[in-house]
Amino acid sequence: MIAVLKSGVTKAQREKLTQWIESQNVRVHVSEGEFQTIIGLIGDTSRIDMDLLSSLEIVEKVSRVSEPFKSASRRFHPDDTVVEVGEGENKVKIGGGNFCMIAGPCSVESEEQIITVAKAVKAAGARMLRGGAFKPRTSPYDFQGLRGEGLELLFKARKATGLPIVTEIMNAAHLDMFADVDIIQVGARNMQNFELLKELGRSKKPILLKRGLAATLKEFLMSAEYILAEGNPNVMLCERGIRSFDTYTRNVLDLASVPMLHELSHLPVVVDPSHATGVARLVKPMACAATVSGADALIIEVHNNPTCALCDGAQSLTPEQFAEVAERVNELRTLITR
Repeated sequence: MIAVLKSGVTKAQREKLTQWIESQNVRVHVSEGEFQTIIGLIGDTSRIDMDLLSSLEIVEKVSRVSEPFKSASRRFHPDDTVVEVGEGENKVKIGGGNFCMIAGPCSVESEEQIITVAKAVKAAGARMLRGGAFKPRTSPYDFQGLRGEGLELLFKARKATGLPIVTEIMNAAHLDMFADVDIIQVGARNMQNFELLKELGRSKKPILLKRGLAATLKEFLMSAEYILAEGNPNVMLCERGIRSFDTYTRNVLDLASVPMLHELSHLPVVVDPSHATGVARLVKPMACAATVSGADALIIEVHNNPTCALCDGAQSLTPEQFAEVAERVNELRTLITR
């Protein structure tokens, strides 16, 4: 249920109303937009008298929200959420018309590798650095990442370049190790690890939530709801492809999800063309298509020597190839934002 307040309502009036709603054992989510304030009622609202609420002097209208993802719903929060990370000249905004490119290797392999790539992608226009310290792999015999050492190397790369870092968490027990990480990524395999999502919701850290291999958009948004429901508003949705019967590409990049997610939710939408295709030569056209589809950010794998990469070399671009992609994406952004 949502209550749209009339313009000119004072803070004291709003707080009095929210206190009354909370006394009915219902949680409250307040969204202050440029032109209106919306109070979202979360929980069992069956005991709330809609007619009584509508009759209040400060309330313009009341309606029920049918979607189960209340906090993620655009009806609860009409204005786009803007996630901010970094400081000073390295401050980055995602969402609400703000676009950025995130780039870096699938996994952190050495200090020289991660710093070399970080400097290269920054020079090409990337605003954030991605890199895996903990790597979930299908086979237990594959490279699993440098773990804590990998995080330390990411911190060194951030110090060398100023780029905020994005890296994946595997276990809630590792949260203390991620205290200095700018954006915590939840991988596709953990999209429905609900206990992890709850802990991340309590952390208040910006979260990049990747869509599961076979998840519907409803399931995807319900996973985001777990984080939002714990009080963390800084969530980004990442479309990274879904499983199909085809074998020519790693996954199928669901570009229709980008405008659909924007319609359903206020959260920023990020697209990962690297994991979606699994083929380096397909990253550029899919990055361009995602840009035109309305993505708020792109996250792309870049390695200084893809043929020798310990993880996902086949889908990784060289720094030179990434520079070409970034140039083309910026050209498209100029056209679609006119």
